[in-house]
Amino acid sequence: MIYDGIVIGLIVGLIRGGVFGALRGLSRLKLVAGWVFPALLVFQFVYFYFQGRNEALQQYTGISIMVIYVIGLLFVGLNHKQPGFKTIFVGVFLNFLVMVLNGGAMPVSLEAASTLGSYYADMLQNNDVVYKHAKLMEDTRLPFLGDIIPIVAPYPRQVIISIGDIVMNVGIFMFLQKIMTAEKKGLPSGAVSTQA
Repeated sequence: MIYDGIVIGLIVGLIRGGVFGALRGLSRLKLVAGWVFPALLVFQFVYFYFQGRNEALQQYTGISIMVIYVIGLLFVGLNHKQPGFKTIFVGVFLNFLVMVLNGGAMPVSLEAASTLGSYYADMLQNNDVVYKHAKLMEDTRLPFLGDIIPIVAPYPRQVIISIGDIVMNVGIFMFLQKIMTAEKKGLPSGAVSTQA
């Protein structure tokens, strides 16, 4: 769901800040260890691709996801002075908390999963771990923090999200609006200018 927040934030930012002003704001942005975020995204894509083709990787999925979250939390923490990053931290931490308490997998409501189609729901019903997701059970810890909120039409794609996802995406939206509309409002662009 993080990609949705980024895309929506960018579109609204371009509209509100004007194309050139918004792009200038983005170009001036400097983050501490800014390379970490795209690196984590690429790693997740690659890991997800090979996970279904390699049993060894499947055994370490939980640990790998937890490492990704820890690094992500550290990255967000290092940039806590940036607008919206404290909110992002709370959202990421909520997802991390429910996953670490449930063996490294995000609990998913079977009822919510049924909105995505029978294939995904059947895999959860059979207790298969789908990438970083597993079926929400009676003994699941903090089930209200799991993926329990289905997003369906008219939204362009069907997804299941968590409370942490919502909080995180609010933070992402706040961050993008601040830096992409700064020039139009006569504020310093690039938010906090810090870099490693």
